[in-house]
Amino acid sequence: MKNLKTIQHIVPSPFVNMGPIKLRQPLPIQGIENVDPFLLLHHYGPYAISEFNNPFDLGPHPHRGFEPITLLFKGEQFHRDSLGNEMVVKSGGVQWTTAGRGIIHAEAPTKEFVKKGGDLEGIQLWLNLPASKKMMPANYQHLEDEQIPKVFSYDEKVQLNVIAGEQSNKMGLIKTQTEVNVFSAIAQENGEMTIDIPENHQLLIYLLEGEILVNNLEILAKGENQMITFHQDGNSIQFKALKQSTILILSGEPINEKITQYGPFVMNTQTEILEAMRDYNQGKMGYLY
Repeated sequence: MKNLKTIQHIVPSPFVNMGPIKLRQPLPIQGIENVDPFLLLHHYGPYAISEFNNPFDLGPHPHRGFEPITLLFKGEQFHRDSLGNEMVVKSGGVQWTTAGRGIIHAEAPTKEFVKKGGDLEGIQLWLNLPASKKMMPANYQHLEDEQIPKVFSYDEKVQLNVIAGEQSNKMGLIKTQTEVNVFSAIAQENGEMTIDIPENHQLLIYLLEGEILVNNLEILAKGENQMITFHQDGNSIQFKALKQSTILILSGEPINEKITQYGPFVMNTQTEILEAMRDYNQGKMGYLY
């Protein structure tokens, strides 16, 4: 039997400044430190990228102890890292980095994209790793849009992209370290869908564009409230698009461990943070120029 999960928080997606970049940050936000195991959600763009305007050029920087994930909705980005990976992620694509014991990576719009110009929009996610996996070897996974399994609503007005986890017997191709679902959806006006989510998962829905009615109760609209989190009850959620909408659905089994974070490092103790800083300075996370 399908029971809808009950709504816990409904919040906006305020702009924050990250150096030269202005982006939306619904998580963390006042009253919500994280939706365990998800630590951070940045929604960047759409930026009109050109040779005269390219704020989203992130030079080499380190990570340890979690998984930084990029979901690209518009444009093109070039990823390179200290493992030797060099990949172009295009609209609809995903880059899933498992930082583990340490990685250095850089990302920026491709030179070709900057030259021709266009909109760049994406989601940057930080997914925590449990203590037992924080020092695993770093890894990088890349998916293009056509590789991602799709689930359609009965009227075909909603397309759900199964990036990680499972829905309607379709399995995401990303190999995950913990039990998580990462779905994105494009919904035409009046498109509706019910999504199965395990009862023990923490869950959020984030709206990138448009307007949706969630569980026949709450409306998310771009520029107003854009994120809903749910209680660990029920085993499904339902939404209906009130206009053409782009949606992100994230759920996961909570890790329930103490988190200590400093900049790009997410560990369990202050000592581990100091060790991460030392290891980075000593080149133990590799090099990227």
